[in-house]
Amino acid sequence: RLGDYMIEAAYSALHEGEVVVYMDAAAQKREKGVVMIIERLQKLSVQVYLVINTIDKIHPNDLLEQIDDFNAQMDFAQIIPISATQGNNFETLMSELEKSMPSGPQYFPEDQITDHPEYFVVSELIREKILQLTRDEVPHSVAVVIDSMKRKPDEKVQIQATIIIERDSQKGIIIGKGGSMLKKIGTQARKDIEKLLGDKVYLELWVKVQKDWRDKQVYLTDFGYRKEDY
Repeated sequence: RLGDYMIEAAYSALHEGEVVVYMDAAAQKREKGVVMIIERLQKLSVQVYLVINTIDKIHPNDLLEQIDDFNAQMDFAQIIPISATQGNNFETLMSELEKSMPSGPQYFPEDQITDHPEYFVVSELIREKILQLTRDEVPHSVAVVIDSMKRKPDEKVQIQATIIIERDSQKGIIIGKGGSMLKKIGTQARKDIEKLLGDKVYLELWVKVQKDWRDKQVYLTDFGYRKEDY
């Protein structure tokens, strides 16, 4: 159900932007779902840019073959090969997208970096550290729920959050020997949260197993994945 949610959220966004960027990886085998995606993109009235990433991991001749293959499937506004890790062609991509953006009013203050509530960004910062530190040991079956976030009299922001995983084995990995991994996750996340909030933060983390939460709508709703969002 989580996979279905993510797909529908992505498709719904196709009709809300001035430009659509479709990214594929040069260094991997072409997935069957690409045909279905291309069919959806062909129906759009806005410009569609194809960005081919990971060009640092492929021979130039193989890259040209992929570009020719994509050109045969659809008339893209542009095809821009990039390497996100090395920065190749990134400025070109940004420049071309900027040209396609219509001028408009300034809806938000210059110092506002997101329109998401702070608790959402805080949960994502914690989740980011989990994925970075555990790598392939814990797949993307991790959710982070902010239980409370309040300012204490000593001016510290006290945050209590629960890390949700699907299996008991994942719980052991996230907690680590003697709580070492959970402490590392909390320390790194706290530093980023303090930068975000501009205040000292006291962060408490718990880990909870909720079997098969990604396939149960009641848990998806509880964890913030709501159908009305798209």
